[in-house]
Amino acid sequence: METWRLLNHPSPARGAWNMALDEAILEAAGRGDSPPTLRLYAWEPACLSLGYAQPVSDVDLPRLETLGWDLVRRPTGGRAVLHVDELTYSVCGPLDSPCLAGGVLESYNRLAAALVEALRMLGLPVEIQEQGASPAKRTDNPVCFEQPSTYEITVNGKKLVGSAQARRRDGVLQHGSLPLTGDLSRILQVLFFPDEEARQNARDRLLGRATTAASALGREVTWAQAAQAYQAAFCNVLDLDLRVGELSAQELARAEALRSGKHASSDWINNKKS
Repeated sequence: METWRLLNHPSPARGAWNMALDEAILEAAGRGDSPPTLRLYAWEPACLSLGYAQPVSDVDLPRLETLGWDLVRRPTGGRAVLHVDELTYSVCGPLDSPCLAGGVLESYNRLAAALVEALRMLGLPVEIQEQGASPAKRTDNPVCFEQPSTYEITVNGKKLVGSAQARRRDGVLQHGSLPLTGDLSRILQVLFFPDEEARQNARDRLLGRATTAASALGREVTWAQAAQAYQAAFCNVLDLDLRVGELSAQELARAEALRSGKHASSDWINNKKS
């Protein structure tokens, strides 16, 4: 049984801080200064996150500013996600952790088994479906929850959880979103489309291919209920001794440096990475 740290962060935080904290934990856990960590968190205000290589030209920046939403760039790949009314999880640990060892798909499927169990504990009849979309088709689509990936966690044929992974020399970060409630098509308000007809078509496609926990169940699932299910499922499926912990002083200091110097930086957000 492997011992992991659990960080419960139900108080919402801004996007740049959330991304900086995930990266600081990744560095510390990868070095062995902190244990492998499951972090559960929330966002405020609403935040649009772009995948590592996604062009910022996908975003309608004036609309984003008018709405008062944040904009960040994730250290992981994939396409745009609007973080609001959701539970977000992140997993950080060294490459030799039994849960994270192997390639991207091997470790992702290991973690996906825990995610599936958590969602079933909430009453959601989820399954993992293999997709066959071509890379070109994926690249052309700016919205994560409309973009097929190799393995999808779905309910009633609709995508429910979006996850992405980054593997570095010493560590692995995987994070993902469980939309709890709300209108998934809100993201389309801040993305560029050639005209309103194209925006409406995108809305129809998105709502036909993705859903929220509340829509699938017909009742509300709270953040606390989802967090409790995630904790139990990670322990049971991955055979973890999951212990509630705190951030170290070093992690907090590193996260603040990453927030101010990177994740809140226009150069990082605009993809001008050194």
